Amino acid sequence: MTGARVADLDVDPAEALLEVKNLRTTFFTADGAIHAVDNVSFNVRRGEAVALVGESGCGKSVTAMSIMRLVATPGKITGGEIRFKGRDLASLSEREMRDVRGNDIAMVFQEPMTSLNPVFKIGAQVAEAIRIHRKVGKKEAWKQAGDMLELVSIPDPHKRLHDYPHQLSGGMRQRVMIAIALSCDPELLIADEPTTALDVTIQAQIMELLASLQKKLGLAVLLITHDLGVVAEFCERVIVMYTGRVVEEAPVRALFANPAHPYTRGLLRSLPSITDVNAPKKGRLSTIEGMVPSLNALPQGCKFNPRCPDVMEICLGNEPALMPVSEGQSARCYLHGDEADPERIEN
Repeated sequence: MTGARVADLDVDPAEALLEVKNLRTTFFTADGAIHAVDNVSFNVRRGEAVALVGESGCGKSVTAMSIMRLVATPGKITGGEIRFKGRDLASLSEREMRDVRGNDIAMVFQEPMTSLNPVFKIGAQVAEAIRIHRKVGKKEAWKQAGDMLELVSIPDPHKRLHDYPHQLSGGMRQRVMIAIALSCDPELLIADEPTTALDVTIQAQIMELLASLQKKLGLAVLLITHDLGVVAEFCERVIVMYTGRVVEEAPVRALFANPAHPYTRGLLRSLPSITDVNAPKKGRLSTIEGMVPSLNALPQGCKFNPRCPDVMEICLGNEPALMPVSEGQSARCYLHGDEADPERIEN
C-alpha cells in the first residue's frame, strides 16, 4: 500500500521508517529483573502495515510503549536502539521525545473511554492535540478539529465537537481517538488492539477506516493485535512474539500458507474455520497445550519447548537463533537449523 506521502517525499518506499534493534525493556520487581521485551528487532517501512501478534503477555504492548517512550516505572528500556528516520529515540530527552509524539509517531490505544477525558468536549480534546504541536489559534484549531472528525467519517462532525465522550458510541469514540492521533499528520501510527473493546461489526468498520486512511495519507502502521483475521486483511508483514521474543517474521501470505514456527502453527490452528470441508463437524477448537510461562521462571533453551509438539533434545539446551526459512521469512526454531542464539547461550 503506497500513499501520497511516500510519493511526495520522493524516497525509496522500501526504506525503513522505524528500525528497532535488539530492544530490551526490563521491569525491576521484588522478584528481580524481568525482561518483558528481550532483544527484539524488526522494522517498518514507509507506507507499510506491519502486525505484532501473540498471546496476552508476550510483549506486544510493551514493545509499542517502548517505541513511544511511555513505559511506566518500574519498567525501563535497558538495551538496544529505536531508530525513527535514522534518529535513535531511546537517546532523546523527554522534551525532544514529546515533539516526536504526535508530530512523527502517534498511537491509538485499546479503550477509548479511558483515553478521552470525560469532563471535556470532544472538540476541546482534538483541538488541544492540534495546538500542542502546531502554532494555531483556538478558532483555527477548533476548525481543524472538525475537519479531522470529518476525515474519520463521523457524521455531522462540526456538531459532534460539542459532545462529551459519554454521548458517543464506542466506535465513535475510537474514531475520535484516531482523529486525535492523526491531527498532526504523523508518518507512523501505532494501533494497540484498536478494536478490542468494540463489537464485531464496529471492529470491521474501524479496520476499514484505518486501511482507507493508510492508503489516503501514506501512513506506516504498526498494528498490535491477537486477531489473525484482522492481520490477514490489513497487514503486509507479521512479527510473532512469545515471552518477549520474536519467534517468527514473515510476509502475511507466507505466514498463513507455510507457518515456520510451531507456536505460529498453533495460533493458526486455533482459528475457527467455516470453509474447511475436512474440518470435523463437531468437536472442540484446536488449542495450544499448556500456558505461557511466567517471565521470571522461563524454561531453559527454547522458551516454547514445554508446549511444543515438535520438541527435540536440542530444544532443551541453548535458545535457538532466529534463522532464515525462505525469502523474507525467519523463525526461532531448531527445525530450521542448529544455530544457537549467541546472546542467550546458557552456561
